[in-house]
Amino acid sequence: MMAVSVLPVFAGEYAVLSSGLRIRAERHEASGSSGIRLITKDGAIELPAAVVVAFEQEDYVPPPPPVAASLPEVVPVPAKPAPRDPKQLVHDAAVRSGLPPEFVHSVAKVESGFEPRAVSPKGAVGVMQLMPETARSLGADAADPEQNIDAGTRLLRELLVKYNGDVVRALAAYNAGAGAVDKYQGLPPFNETRQYVNKVITTYKQAGGE
Repeated sequence: MMAVSVLPVFAGEYAVLSSGLRIRAERHEASGSSGIRLITKDGAIELPAAVVVAFEQEDYVPPPPPVAASLPEVVPVPAKPAPRDPKQLVHDAAVRSGLPPEFVHSVAKVESGFEPRAVSPKGAVGVMQLMPETARSLGADAADPEQNIDAGTRLLRELLVKYNGDVVRALAAYNAGAGAVDKYQGLPPFNETRQYVNKVITTYKQAGGE
């Protein structure tokens, strides 16, 4: 008859499970070929031997629980600054370019009504209604209101310089392109461009420009 091996018995012990749980038992013994029976004061508990990783005597003093790692200091994320007022951006860009703020304001008002998200049917973007490729040629992102306004204002200045201060030609070139102005040696015969130039000049005069 085959003898059943018996695991060492201890009076008063803890069975340490693979999960980290510790079970108090009076003693333990083998149960079948792969089980362990824990004898407790209330009865017996059958466990697979594989889940028991150790036995500790009752007088075992468990180590103190690990000190919880201190949480990193919470650094508040600074709130994003509120978008600047497009009208103030236009004013600042005009001053930087040496242009009358009322003039650049009139262009911005006619172009988009100061709406940074405005997109024309032709794809012009933002307050100054720049085509993306035009903005890129001026080193700006047309979708960024501040860059859009700065680039559009610089373009106005360049056109005024190109046409020796001729506001009509500069505005016509801003609307229809310098190529069209040069081709017709002045205001092109496009209704849209003529209406645009007239509207900007009228708005400028209403704002007190001369």
